[in-house]
Parts: sequence; structure tokens; C-alpha cells
Amino acid sequence: MPDWFHEQEPRSFQPKQKYRTVWISDVHLGTSGCNAELLLDFLHSIQCDTLYLVGDIVDGWRLRKGWYWPSSHNEVLRRILKMAHKGTRVVYVPGNHDEMFRDYVGLGFGGVELAHEAIHETADGRLLLVTHGDMFDSVVLYAKWLAFLGDTAYTFLLKANVWLNAVRRRLHLPYWSLSSYLKMRVKNAVSFIGKYEEAVARAALDRGVDGVVCGHIHHAEIRDIDGVTYYNDGDWVESCTALVEDKFGQMSIVDWAEHNRQRQQAAKREKALA
Repeated sequence: MPDWFHEQEPRSFQPKQKYRTVWISDVHLGTSGCNAELLLDFLHSIQCDTLYLVGDIVDGWRLRKGWYWPSSHNEVLRRILKMAHKGTRVVYVPGNHDEMFRDYVGLGFGGVELAHEAIHETADGRLLLVTHGDMFDSVVLYAKWLAFLGDTAYTFLLKANVWLNAVRRRLHLPYWSLSSYLKMRVKNAVSFIGKYEEAVARAALDRGVDGVVCGHIHHAEIRDIDGVTYYNDGDWVESCTALVEDKFGQMSIVDWAEHNRQRQQAAKREKALA
């Protein structure tokens, strides 16, 4: 193991939240929009039997245009590898931004399994298809040049997020996503999300499973669509969310940005009362 693997991790003063399964996607390591510090905080705060990395963990599209890799991005990878080393099953389902890893499906590295997709059985016996979801995005499939154009505009919004939140930190304000706020107020974007969710659910129905877990569109959601449960675990550039399963098979979305806001507000109240 490299020397950094054995470096001491920060000590937590709160017990870790235990889950049966955790799904995260769309981290986009290698971009300035990645909220690596919030993700690290989340990963240090949990224990789980299985961790699914549901695509776009590393952003190969952006890295090909220019190298950006701060130490916090190394720390995310180190934390995931440590979880695998300590007994967590880690399954990596590559997405379109990290499609270079699809050539290595079936192999493993550092205890991390690579797979095109996975079938997950919940504690209560339901079968869930786990896939990144880009194959259901007609723009990515049939007009890749348009996807790259959209990626450029989206990257500008994410950079604006970084600048905005740098100012908010100076003002001791919590994280807030400008890009997420604007996306959910654009009619075409909302319409696309709805159609995408329905397409994914139809595919899951055809596969004979009870539900589907995906990422790709950066919009965390749990909803029933024609008897199929659609789960989207969100992302770590806008909403900073994860999907989790408890020991009974109950599924929920963890909004870590909101958790962080509440934690900061509680700390302020305690400080004011001290």
C-alpha cells in the first residue's frame, strides 16, 4: 500500500451513521465544481456494508481539457479505498464522464469492483437495477456534440457556484447551489427530468425488477412510476445528496448540504447561548 493509505484520518466526535447500502454518483472529481470537502465529511460520517459508485465519479471530459486535481480529490479516493480495505463492498458503475473505465469492467482495483450495471437486492427482498443512466439520455446517445456544448454551459454555472459560495463562506453562510436553483426553474429542464425518469422506469419494468437506482441528471428523487420505484441519488456538485438503505430495506435520500446547514445553525445557537 502507498504511504498515504496509512496516514491518520481525522477523529470524529460523533458516532458514525450505519447503513446497509449507500449510493453516490456524479461527484465529478477533477472539476472545480466538485464539493469534495462535503463528500469527505459525509463519507467519514457513515459505515455501510455496500457502497455503489453510480458513475461520473471522475470527470474525464474536463480533465482532457485541463488538469485540475486538488488534494481534497485525492482524499475522496483515499477514503473510498479505505472503506473497501476495511470490508465495505464497493461497486463502481462508470458513467459517461468516466466512460474510460468501462473498458475495465469485470476487473477490480484496490477492492473496488467495476461493472456496467448491477442488480441490488434490498433487505426486504426487492430487486433494483443500478445504472448510471446516460443510456436513457437521447442527447448523450444521439447528439454527443450537443452534450459537450451543454457541458460547457453547465461548467460555467458550476464555476459561478464556486465563486458564489466562496463569498458565502466569508459571510459565514452555508452552501447553496445557484445551478440547481436555476435548473429547477427552467421549464424545459423540468420537462426533460420528468421524461428521463419515465424512460428509466420503463426500462426497469421491462427488465422485471422492482425499481431502479441511477444518477446522471443531478436531481435526487424517489417516486413510483407505473409500479416501479425510481430512485436517483443526486450528485455532489449541486445538491450534495446520497441514497441510503437501512437494515430493514427502507430507502431515503440524505441531503448532506442541508445537514451541514442545520449543523452550522445549531453551532451558532450554542455559541450564542454560551
